[in-house]
Formats: sequence, C-alpha cells, structure tokens
Amino acid sequence: MATIPVIVKHQGKKYDVELDPTSLGEVFKFQLYSLTGVEPDRQKILVKGGQLKDDTDLSKLGAKPGQTFMMMGTASGAGDLQRPKEAVKFVEDMTEAEAAQQVGATPAGLQNLGNTCYMNSALQTLRAVPELQQELSRYTAAPTPGGGAGSSALGDLSMFGLGGLGASADLTAALRDLYTQMGQTQEGFPPLAFLNALRTAFPQFAQKSKTGHGYAQQDAEEAWSQIVQQLRQKLTIKGKGDSDEDTTFVDKYMAGRFSSVTECDEQAAKDLGEEPVKGEDVFLKLDCHISGTTNHLRDGILAGLEEKIEKNSGVLDRDAIYTKKSKIARLPKYLTVHFVRFFWKREAQKKAKIMRKVTFPDELDVVEFCTDELKAMLIPVRDKVREVRKDEEDIERARKRQKKIHDKAVADEAAGIVDSVSESKKADEKKTDDKKKDDKKDGKDAAGDVAMEDVVYKTDAEIDAEKAAAILEAKKELHALINPELLKDEGSNKSGLYELRGIVTHQGASADSGHYTSYVKKQGPLDPKTGKRGEEDGKWWWFNDDKVSEVEADKIVTLSGGGESHSALILLYRAIPLPSAEGTTE
Repeated sequence: MATIPVIVKHQGKKYDVELDPTSLGEVFKFQLYSLTGVEPDRQKILVKGGQLKDDTDLSKLGAKPGQTFMMMGTASGAGDLQRPKEAVKFVEDMTEAEAAQQVGATPAGLQNLGNTCYMNSALQTLRAVPELQQELSRYTAAPTPGGGAGSSALGDLSMFGLGGLGASADLTAALRDLYTQMGQTQEGFPPLAFLNALRTAFPQFAQKSKTGHGYAQQDAEEAWSQIVQQLRQKLTIKGKGDSDEDTTFVDKYMAGRFSSVTECDEQAAKDLGEEPVKGEDVFLKLDCHISGTTNHLRDGILAGLEEKIEKNSGVLDRDAIYTKKSKIARLPKYLTVHFVRFFWKREAQKKAKIMRKVTFPDELDVVEFCTDELKAMLIPVRDKVREVRKDEEDIERARKRQKKIHDKAVADEAAGIVDSVSESKKADEKKTDDKKKDDKKDGKDAAGDVAMEDVVYKTDAEIDAEKAAAILEAKKELHALINPELLKDEGSNKSGLYELRGIVTHQGASADSGHYTSYVKKQGPLDPKTGKRGEEDGKWWWFNDDKVSEVEADKIVTLSGGGESHSALILLYRAIPLPSAEGTTE
C-alpha cells in the first residue's frame, strides 16, 4: 500500500511526512523523532477521538493526502538538565532513619520481651492505619504530677525503646513514641516503654507465669481492645469550625453503631403487653461466633448479631430469656472483626481454642448486616462501584488481547511466517469493501435498499477514547450517588465494601500458650506531590516479633484455621477507596 503525504505541525513549524498506513503509531512517532528531535514517549499527536498510541493501526486513521496533524511535546535536550536541588545520596551513605523511610524498605520488627508476642502482633496491625499515626503525631500528653511531660522523661534512651520508661503511664503517648521510633529503623528493637505503660494502665498484662518464670502469655484480642479503648479516651480530634464538634480518633474512624431490638422470648410477656425495646450501641469490633455450622465469616457475623439475654421481666415479675437482634446503623472506615475462637474450659481450667476452619474474604460486603435506612444509602454506590470495575476490567482485557495479537503478528512477520487464513480473510474483506463502494455509487446498500447515509467506521483510538470517557462519566455518577449524610461523615464507609489490610494470627491450642504473629498488606509508594499512593503489588509483610519477611497473597488463604497452625484471630478491614468526581481515587 502506497504511503500518504501528510503535514505535521509542531511549535509553529510544518513537517512533510510520508505516513505508511501498513505500520503502527510507534513507527510514525519515530519518523517525527528524526525530524523534530522529540522522543516518541514525549510526543502527543492529536487524532480524531483522542491521541495517537504506539499500537494504533495507522490504516484505521483514514488519513488523506495533505491532512494536517498537531503534535505537542518537547525534546529532553541538554537545556532541560538541571543540577539536583539535593545531593544524590546512596543507601550506603544514608542514616538508619533515612534508609527506613525509603520506598520498599522493610519495616521494623518488635523484640519479644518474654511472652509479649500478643502485644507485638496487635501493635503491628494497628500501625497499618495511617490516619492513626498522623493523629498520634499531633498528640500532646497531659503534664505529670512531677511537672514533666507525660511522654519522655528519659529521652536519651529512646533509641533503645526506653523513652519515658518509669516516667509515663500515658499509653497514648507511649504509642506515639513507639511508632515514631519504628519509622526510623529497620531493625527489631525492644518496646520496653510501651510495655511498661501497658502494664501500668492494665495490671492484667503484668501477670506472672504459673511456672514462676517470667510473665504469662496474654490474649492479643484483649490487648487490642484495651489499647483501642485508651485511644478512644485520649486521642481527640478537634472540630474544624464552631458547628463541628470535637470527636475522638476511634469514634471517627473505628467505631460503628448498632440499632437493636430486644424482645422477650415468652409469649406470656407479649400477651401482657410488654413492648420490644429499641436501642443503639457503639461497637468497636464485630464478633464472628463459631459453631459447628460456621464455615465462612458471614455465618459467624450473622450469629453475632443475635444474642440471648437473661434479665428481669417487669410484666412477668421474674427473670426471662430475651433475644436481642442488632443491625448496623453506622459503618466506620476501619472495621475490626474478631473470631471468637477462645472459650473457658472448666475441666481444664483454662481458655481452649476452637480449631474449626472459617474462611474470610479479601473484600467484605457488609450491606446485608445493615439497617434498611443505611442499606438504601449504600446499595446504589456499591452497585455502581462494581459496574465501573467491570467496565475497567473489560477494557484492560481487550487491551491485553489486542497487544497479544499485535505482538504475535510482529513476531510472525519477523520470522517470515505468513498466515494464509489471515491473508484470505483480508482479501475477502477487500472484496466486500469494494462491493459496498460500488453499491453506494448506485445509491444502494448491500441488501439492495437505497443507502440513506454513509457508514462511519471508528478507529481504535476513537473507540478507546469513548470507553475512557464513559468510565470517567460513570465515576462522576458514582460520586453523585453518595448520600450527603455519608459524605459529611468523613470517617465512615460509603459503599459497604471493605478490603482486608491486616490480620492477627494465633498458633497453638489455647490462649494461655502458643504464639501470635501479624500480617499487614503492603502499601503502594507515596507520591509526595499528590499525597496519594501508587499501585500495590499484592504482597504482605509478616511480622513474627523482630523477624519481618515478605509473603505472597496466597499465604493469607491458609490462615482460615482448621488445626493448631496459624489461624486468623483479628481481621482489620478498610473501606475501599472510591473515585472522586474528577475520576481519581480517594
């Protein structure tokens, strides 16, 4: 096929270029590179429906002799080179703190100070909440009776994890200092100051071992709950204006609200006119109860939303059994789910563990557990999210398929392989096109009817641009679907969908023994300009006290239980990020 002479305008100059319709956009860009000096990856060539891509089939542009194309872009010449504002620093020359803050750096582990793996695993999982670290950095501890600040009277020992040891019983300040120290090293270090504050605030964690050697093993869920309760009391977020009241970090980001109905099980109480009692309760975690029929997280959560209570009935004048049924009226951004695996075994006089395997999803849909009012707000957003995802996945699959076809064609051509089937198909298509042209000249279409309009064929670039525009419009529609009440509640979940971010696991047969570890999903690199994080690689950090290693996502599937091996005890879910009205992800 003969080349087509076209004109390309760039920075006020015109260039005569021979466009080869049998080639791809990448070839055309290299032609322009030889003329303008602008590298192909810095070129933006405007065509109908968008901009020219490397894999665009030039025959589908429908270019005509003398047609003009606009090109934007500048060459990365020597004039663009500037001396770095900061001197380049190699890893070998960095301080320990600088190395710890680099993208991809292995996070710090925590040394086991004698049966303290329960505390270490809880702390590592809570650290997966970036908003918590931000608020802690602003926290100022109340002055202690001695006149000193309640944070770090022994600051010289902070490098050993001893900042504030013996001087601070403020658990929140101790957590602030601990996370600050963890951000400045990649080595495991002893969290002595925090352990001291935890045992001072909650003496149960200072219980001695029955063997008489060291301290006893404790329950990670109890440590988690006590730490979160302390944060709820101490870590306050100031309101932004006169009408915006102060709240606590936990109430904003980690606390949900139940709407419940409590009713007596006995018909006699109902016959005597006893009305069901409605109420509201704040919850900091959802319990997943495990029975002989519990196979999935959903089963356990449903069981946990209904409980039996024995209390006095006024109309019966005696104790009776009541059923309390709860629905979720407010969903927090961070949802904690607790597998109730431990129970008190009387004959053994210790906490035993339920070994049953209970699977849990990477993405959790909690809409069915919500009140009708909250469901009405969440469902439109949730369904739109799924629609947008499907469209994006379809486009990505089509792009990969086209690239695969193109790469095969290029490889075949390089190897001198000619696909006779493809050549025959092209010949047939040419005959069909020629006949259509003849029919149009006669004023008829292929069926013999009078042709009313010319058929317009869109290029791949135009189709891709239309799909991208449709997805952007769908994202704007999604944003418009968010209920104003939920939009105003910054720390809430707007879709009812959660993604798994952290897990505390337990290995062993009882809470009084065994070993706790934690898994935290790796975050994408932070863009300092936009403040947003890049793509994640799907891998996880495994914190086994001071040993920190990277594991594949497949490992998480093995944590469902079914024996004495590591099984999930606490799950930390985060509300999925939603696209903003501009199409970016929040």
